[in-house]
Amino acid sequence: MRVLVTAISGHGHLFPLVTTAWALRAAGHDVLFATAGDMAAVQTTGLHSYDVAPGLDMRKLVSDNVGEAFRSTTRGRRFDDNPGDLRDHPAFRLFHGLAEGMVDGLVELARDWRPDVVVYEAMNVIGLLAARAAGAASVSHSIGVSHNSQVMAHFGVMQLDIFRRFGVDQLPEPDVFLDVTPPSMKPAPDGWSMRYVPYNGGGQLPGWLTGRPGRPRITVTLGTVAPMMTGIGPVERIVAAAEKVDAEFVVAMGSGVDTSSLRDRPDNVRLVGYVPLGPLLASSTAVVHHGGAGTTLTALDAGVPQIVVPQGADGPANAAAVAAAGCGLNVTDEQLDAELVERLLADGSLGLNAARIRAEMHAMPSPAEVADRLTKNFGGQNS
Repeated sequence: MRVLVTAISGHGHLFPLVTTAWALRAAGHDVLFATAGDMAAVQTTGLHSYDVAPGLDMRKLVSDNVGEAFRSTTRGRRFDDNPGDLRDHPAFRLFHGLAEGMVDGLVELARDWRPDVVVYEAMNVIGLLAARAAGAASVSHSIGVSHNSQVMAHFGVMQLDIFRRFGVDQLPEPDVFLDVTPPSMKPAPDGWSMRYVPYNGGGQLPGWLTGRPGRPRITVTLGTVAPMMTGIGPVERIVAAAEKVDAEFVVAMGSGVDTSSLRDRPDNVRLVGYVPLGPLLASSTAVVHHGGAGTTLTALDAGVPQIVVPQGADGPANAAAVAAAGCGLNVTDEQLDAELVERLLADGSLGLNAARIRAEMHAMPSPAEVADRLTKNFGGQNS
């Protein structure tokens, strides 16, 4: 079976599909990952990749729109509002621009390569056009607890002008919607459930991460986008409070972030660059983060209680879901202090609920099981 996997090249959109792609590859299928812009992220996965839009200036699209898109949701403008009212929403402009840049190359690739199945990140709805061009099955792959099929279809309606250019007047429904949300964190089942198995990039683990810490370890991270958009204020607040808390704080900021304001930090704060988030959270007692979809799900998979201080995009929705599940706290920047961190460590109900969600996730069908189900349903599509 041939499987075309497609997402935009941003880590938060691409990484959640990597484990699924590898499950299909390990089952013996031909897998090709199609994206555009910065190809480095997909090239390090070991999967074969294809650039559908050589020369696409993602930096300009991002610089023109992502900052405002990231912050708009904190002022009440959500992706799932009335699409007719959101044509000027910066998030729409960003994703619409990416779709416009990728769609011709993606459709041409689908016609040439003839996949049996197209797996697309749920916000990259032009994957439906690729599936239609190839006569393939379409599989929408969610990437977060707030990315249900209704919201994603709503988002897709805003891109109908692209579909009409290819003779499609109404947004098609995918053949399958893969839902990685733990069942208890949503009101009803939504498509095929699949366990979220974190992929945060490879890399060599430092020695301090392979052993058990001597006291509670609290991971602090703002992901890859938030520091550039809204600064590192939440991290500065946590670092300022750290000396009052009997715990080790690991501040994982990645590369390219100005951390000069953290130079005079307490001895119990470890400032690190990029560290794979999965192993880091597996060794942690708790986490403080910005509410990104991948970070939220990786924390849920690790079974650690969370403080979520949403910084924009889908952060508010993810923070609300974590708080409603009883496994974390949804707070503002101004609420971050030592007392709040102590509460995170002392509130046993947060840890119990985090463990419950983790067990629930680990009982969901694995990507390998879903790959087998896709094979049985669509294996002969174009073969």
